[in-house]
Amino acid sequence: MRRALFLAVLLLTLAGVGAVILRDARPEDLPWKPLTLDQPAGLATGYKLARLDSDLPRCLAILQAGGIRFRVDPDRPLGACPTSGVVRLQAGMLSLEPGGPRMTCRQALAYSLWTRHSVRAAAEAELGEPIARIDHYGTFACRNIAGSGARSQHATANALDVAGFRTRSGRRITIARDFGDPGAKGRFLHRVRDGACPWFRAVLSPDYNAAHRDHLHLDRGRYDTCA
Repeated sequence: MRRALFLAVLLLTLAGVGAVILRDARPEDLPWKPLTLDQPAGLATGYKLARLDSDLPRCLAILQAGGIRFRVDPDRPLGACPTSGVVRLQAGMLSLEPGGPRMTCRQALAYSLWTRHSVRAAAEAELGEPIARIDHYGTFACRNIAGSGARSQHATANALDVAGFRTRSGRRITIARDFGDPGAKGRFLHRVRDGACPWFRAVLSPDYNAAHRDHLHLDRGRYDTCA
């Protein structure tokens, strides 16, 4: 009798604790809560993004609900580097230069989340002014990984190479020149690199190898790397 009473009290206590945890939990920490662009990185972010890798309609809907304007490219199933689920970002996010790059929806979603939640905060903390645009070396390129026989994520428009940033006042911050800077520019670049890791699967910087001495490689591919 005493044991049954103890178990009942224990179950009620655990249920009460669980109810409090769920009540106070943030949406980004709960895997059943839908992903939105206003959610910062949380415990369930990686799971939510991974689910969208095979759910193009949902991915497009999240971009649209978050105020991102885009155009869907037709699938290109033929050729050496077939692509599908590719969009061209047009407005509603931090602009890229050159403009109109092609990237998969999941890559565009990760880019939008990274710039909203990581780049913006890093710029305010380290530079004291917002970023106006991001300079890049490209998204789609039908090629292999350098020095490898394996296809790059660029071959499916699932990667972005970030060369640098321009602030609202016109300051230019580049990976090649400023990543090793001990001052505010270097701290900013390290923060945006680290801040990309919750959103992208592979984040490669000059700390990774010499091939990335002048850019940050960001992709939503198969391998998890943050360096």
